[in-house]
Amino acid sequence: MFSIPGKQAVSITDRAATQISKLMEKEGHSGLRIGVKKGGCAGMEYTMEYVETADPNDEVVEQDGARVLIAPMAQMFLFGTEIDYETSLLESGFKFNNPNVADACGCGESISFKGVDELAAERST
Repeated sequence: MFSIPGKQAVSITDRAATQISKLMEKEGHSGLRIGVKKGGCAGMEYTMEYVETADPNDEVVEQDGARVLIAPMAQMFLFGTEIDYETSLLESGFKFNNPNVADACGCGESISFKGVDELAAERST
């Protein structure tokens, strides 16, 4: 929906691709759908769910055995995002380095996005 020919909607680091591949293999799923929903103190939250089949409107990104599907309603907000996987002493998890985020809450669990007009202007340059 919001794709640019020759450019993937999101990029996946090697660490994230490895983790997504492991999860897909272990759980027997064919992909991981990412999206956004209303919630959290900043207004929006990322969502992740295992899927068996792609929706016809999903944006599909595949890399090194990892298959990420971007839900149609989230494509505008996630375009240009780098998906990483970080491990530290206290926690491990996926991290979204998203250029479309205007603000995030202190705990990093919820985000707010730039205005729709602002995002559209950036895409056209």
